[in-house]
Amino acid sequence: MAQMQKILGISAFYHDSAAALLVNGNIVAAAQEERFTRQKHDPRFPSQAIQYCLSEGQLTLDDLDAIVFYDKPLLKFERLLETFLAHAPKGFKAFLRAMPIWLKEKLYLKQLLRRECRALLPDPEKKSDLPPLLFTEHHQSHAASAFFPSPFTEATVVCLDGVGEWATTSVWHGKGRELVALEEIQFPHSLGLLYSAFTYYCGFKVNAGEYKLMGLAPYGKPIYADQILTHLIDLREDGSFALNMDYFDFAVGDRMTNARFHALFGGEPYPFDGKPDQRCMDLARSIQDVIEKAVMRIVKHAVSLTGCAQVCMAGGVALNCVANGKLFQQDFVHALWVQPAAGDAGGALGAALMAFYAHNAVEPDAVDSMQGAYLGPAYSELEVSDACAKWQAPYQILHKISLPQTVATWLTQGDVVGWFQGRMEFGPRALGNRSILGDPRQQDMQRTMNLKIKQRESFRPFAPAVLVDAVDNYFSPAHESPYMLSLADVKTDNLPAITHVDKTARLQTVSRQSNPDFYQVIAAFGEVTGIPMLINTSFNVRGEPPVCSPDDAIRCFLATDMDRLVMGNIVLDKNEQSADAIRRAKQVTFEKD
Repeated sequence: MAQMQKILGISAFYHDSAAALLVNGNIVAAAQEERFTRQKHDPRFPSQAIQYCLSEGQLTLDDLDAIVFYDKPLLKFERLLETFLAHAPKGFKAFLRAMPIWLKEKLYLKQLLRRECRALLPDPEKKSDLPPLLFTEHHQSHAASAFFPSPFTEATVVCLDGVGEWATTSVWHGKGRELVALEEIQFPHSLGLLYSAFTYYCGFKVNAGEYKLMGLAPYGKPIYADQILTHLIDLREDGSFALNMDYFDFAVGDRMTNARFHALFGGEPYPFDGKPDQRCMDLARSIQDVIEKAVMRIVKHAVSLTGCAQVCMAGGVALNCVANGKLFQQDFVHALWVQPAAGDAGGALGAALMAFYAHNAVEPDAVDSMQGAYLGPAYSELEVSDACAKWQAPYQILHKISLPQTVATWLTQGDVVGWFQGRMEFGPRALGNRSILGDPRQQDMQRTMNLKIKQRESFRPFAPAVLVDAVDNYFSPAHESPYMLSLADVKTDNLPAITHVDKTARLQTVSRQSNPDFYQVIAAFGEVTGIPMLINTSFNVRGEPPVCSPDDAIRCFLATDMDRLVMGNIVLDKNEQSADAIRRAKQVTFEKD
């Protein structure tokens, strides 16, 4: 067996392109391309993410043993072609649009990848050989990203997403360095696409607005759930399911849904970015309930296949923290671990991990190896001060020892604080290094942060970051949730800014080991208020990826109503910033998602 020690994983050309670097099986770096380009869900070849990963590993591309891509384009082309043939002549216009793209680029993906990679060589003109280029299947990448970094040496692995090549749902048994596929459901039958159909119908962007639909659901009642189960999906007791494609247009058409779907639910799709009405809220709640029922049955059946009650999950549907929170309460699940970059970005990491364990006789350790998902770039004090100079932004430097207490005092006074520390998170959640912080006790803080800071819909909830040893005081069921990927009931009435309308919250637990700086600020706030918890939301505005660099952070801070920005020990006060700098920052805008 030829060993592979230095492996680069890549996901690209659909959405959320990313790169991840493994050295000797250890995750050295991982990042999404969107963080560098500032284009949300950027699908392009992840040149900047790759360059960052190689820099972090002090490697060049020709040092690598392999480059691994996260799916198999020929299988995807086969699915596309068979789908069009099965529905012909319907969808012929969509077929004509898709074919030139496939024939020009995606069928020649190996050549395209080699060309893009060669451009990143230290000397692109030199005719040196590139490392071997390998391919994993899409759901294989998801499964590897879920199992191999998890704290389990044996697990039931469930992958749920829109679609890869053919698979939309898959069940695996992970044990040691082996990952065995057991069952799968194939396109067009997909929980992810079903949820996206309702995302589209309710006026949100597909592949971007699904989390908005989830946030809207508690405002509604599941009055359409029976209609969904009767007309749209045949959901069986073992979790297997089939969609009734008479109601959908996504297989070959221009839209997710069709006239029959619209008639069933009483009208045309909602306009993009319109204000949700009660029917929209009821639709959101109804599809959420159906998805939860399906996920429960799928996981229960999967556990019965493997006999292992330790469960790992990945795929876009695994980011549904409401369903995850309910899985924690099931007696057939003894432990649950969800990949924090569960979507396509995490496929880059899974592809690299799959190749590593296939080519090295090494057993994974029984520890969570994601390093808190802090796998992106960090910046020095000099780089931060240089960014301040670029913006002509006055600042002060606080002593590291007094910083937590000072920030905690500002928060108790109602300040909203941008918090920029250490390495950037990998995945969609802010986990305390690229975060905006606020006081969870203040009644108007949710509205203030939604409208004046995040510039987004007022119904969107905020997550609490709570010290792990205090979680039982405030949330039920009490459990560790380091990646903010599960829901819990809020046990007290004095936390209005993090309590959603249904008395739940998307929970993040913070330990001293995972993030000592964030832990100290929360602890200091707890010493002052008696509540060791803060609002934690991602450092960005609507339509913008979370900030990556000090320059990104300063621009976002200046363009919003944030009161202070803390980058390392460097602190900016909004009242001290010039009107010209604020004007320049506000000139940078992002497309609404």
